[in-house]
Amino acid sequence: MNLNIKGQKEVTYDAIVVGSGISGGWAAKELTEKGLKVVMLERGRDIKHITDYKTATLAPWEIEHRGRVTTVAKEEYWAGMRTGYTANPEHRYLFENDKENPYEETRKFDWIRAYHVGGRSLLWGRQSYRLNPQDFEANAKDGISIDWPIRYKDIAPWYDYVERFAGISGAKDGLDVLPDGNYLPPMQMNCVETAVKGEIEKKFAGRHVIMGRAAHLTQPKDFHTELGRAACQFRNMCMRGCPYGAYFSTQAATLPAATKTGNLTLIPDTIVTEVIYDDKLGKATGVRTINQNTMETKEYFAKIIFLNASAIASASILLNSKSKRFPNGFGNDSDQVGRNIMDHHLAVGARGDFEGFEDKYYFGRRANGIYVPRYRNWGDDKRDYLRGFGYQGGASRDSWGRGAGIDGFGADFKKEISQPGGWSMNLGGFGEMLPDEKNRFTLSTKTKDKWGLPVVVFDAAYGENEKKMRVDMMNDAAEMLEAAGLKNVSKYNDESKHPGIGIHEMGTARMGNDPKTSVLNKNNQVWGAENVYMTDGAFMTSASCVNPSLTYMAMTARAADHAVKELKKMNL
Repeated sequence: MNLNIKGQKEVTYDAIVVGSGISGGWAAKELTEKGLKVVMLERGRDIKHITDYKTATLAPWEIEHRGRVTTVAKEEYWAGMRTGYTANPEHRYLFENDKENPYEETRKFDWIRAYHVGGRSLLWGRQSYRLNPQDFEANAKDGISIDWPIRYKDIAPWYDYVERFAGISGAKDGLDVLPDGNYLPPMQMNCVETAVKGEIEKKFAGRHVIMGRAAHLTQPKDFHTELGRAACQFRNMCMRGCPYGAYFSTQAATLPAATKTGNLTLIPDTIVTEVIYDDKLGKATGVRTINQNTMETKEYFAKIIFLNASAIASASILLNSKSKRFPNGFGNDSDQVGRNIMDHHLAVGARGDFEGFEDKYYFGRRANGIYVPRYRNWGDDKRDYLRGFGYQGGASRDSWGRGAGIDGFGADFKKEISQPGGWSMNLGGFGEMLPDEKNRFTLSTKTKDKWGLPVVVFDAAYGENEKKMRVDMMNDAAEMLEAAGLKNVSKYNDESKHPGIGIHEMGTARMGNDPKTSVLNKNNQVWGAENVYMTDGAFMTSASCVNPSLTYMAMTARAADHAVKELKKMNL
């Protein structure tokens, strides 16, 4: 019997990419440019570049409710409210309604989602740092969790590759803890940041203050402008969507590149519910889907599948995909799918006032800040906790908005707030969270969403290692600001925050050397079903303390290269 009937031919491709965020966009670009016919399945609605960024150019007084969150929005975006910004009306349309997309919590987890074409590539913080060589060896040296199956040398050329295309602005600072990359010219520090940098580096050996490395075009290359991208306009309104394509996103960069090949089919509103595994063939053959609006079910078929729906969503698809070969979920022989949730812990640091430079200001609204790379548990420094942290922050002058919190009225008051206020500076910590298989999610056996799919149940929390680290993160920030001459320095450590708040969830289908303790091999392939690749945050074996998106890009490009080579060898 010929199973390759006309109906199946219409939904058969060389590759399926699930998800259209940062890693999904890269998978589509790389696979289509290598000649494969690719279908990209996105569970959410389509968002067109430029035309669908509906608040991108609105003035503050044009924003609904002047930017204030309504009582109804607080109820609907209950998880987003924990961040303090995702429920705000200027960019709420790009985040997910938590009431319509529920999840449950045994221990609290802030799951911040963006179900639309481009996903969170339209919303990310754009800080772009490489993991360092020690990051890939830390688990083995510390004797915790499992070892990474790769080392820095395996990914270094792929960092070079993605940095060039994405357009990362930054300086080559020559620090072992933060490897240099392939950069466009860096943005510039303002006068206070420069002064603070000088004092900190003079008074603290081994500590450095550098300009943040950000995925913003400062001097676009020809290949950037050919895709329709322009230089950063210093508006700092990035989370509304960038009509200039100045920061890296799927819509601005990878989607145009993939579309240009003529090999991409993009299908939005399509929720992938499970991976189809053929027991006779011993491999995955496709995916099952449901249309989020019509509830129509459909199957798509391909030689290879890339799961890039996000660390939680991709692992959920695995858990929901059961077969004779994988009775506990696709690729879950090790019982590690959904476990080892990691994030970066934050909301801890210090701020203070800087006296002087009243005659100085800065140009535009720079969508970037300064960065203090990790220095704890590095070199000769040894602490009573494992790993380390970095700081993101910056200096600025108070604006007219300060008038909302002080007394006054009339002409004199108006004159006062029409002038820039004083300088202040903040150092906010980003710390590494250790992998722990007890930090996990499962699929509910009782509650289903409106599409009939089991909802996610989180059970994760920061451990003692993170709590010890936070003490240093707070005290060190205050110590550096005071040493740099700032006044009224105040510490903060918000212990009410939960994992997920960093929106860097990862680790739910980790890479490893042994199928008994990991889900993916060194090439991001699912053990036992090697034609399925996972290159979103799920693959991370440890978290480092730097923003992870650049690593997702590099690992996706690396995996796509491997997949195409294996296809040509007829190994998949």
